[in-house]
Amino acid sequence: MLNAEDRSLIFQVVMFKSDRAFGRLVERHQSAVRRFFLAHTQGNEMLSDDLAQETFIKAYKSIGSFRMTASFTTWLYRIAYNVFLDEIRRQRNEQPLDRVAQSASHTSEMSVQHKVDLYQALNQLNEHERTCVTLQLSEGLSIEDIAAITGMPSGTIKANLSRGKAKMASFLRKNGYE
Repeated sequence: MLNAEDRSLIFQVVMFKSDRAFGRLVERHQSAVRRFFLAHTQGNEMLSDDLAQETFIKAYKSIGSFRMTASFTTWLYRIAYNVFLDEIRRQRNEQPLDRVAQSASHTSEMSVQHKVDLYQALNQLNEHERTCVTLQLSEGLSIEDIAAITGMPSGTIKANLSRGKAKMASFLRKNGYE
């Protein structure tokens, strides 16, 4: 269901073209959108930031079409998912999205290795499995929300989750994780 604060901010953006209100929406949701992209780009922070920015630009341009009967988060993830699919199409002829995770200089080496392993485990999944696993495990979304975002039937989502989790577990076990 739509959060009261989101509802108020969306109303301000639609009715008064308030950039400030949209800025608050971005602040409230940017971390989740960025995490979604980080999981899909193997930790490439620059690409994730670019894709998140593109998502919010598209959201701003089409916010007037948002029906306040659904969750803003679900609507925003749907846009992010489509932005990611567009990026895959663009990248297919140029270069793969498989990149080693970029680490910040202040993180510990063990933390960096865990991140790299996690991104490599996610890389074992096809794009549908990766999307379902990321949205459920990282963002805590329900199968119904994932269905609304991806347009997949719930049975397909459950199958993608099952296969994806099994692939990740197998990869991580082979790499020394219990």
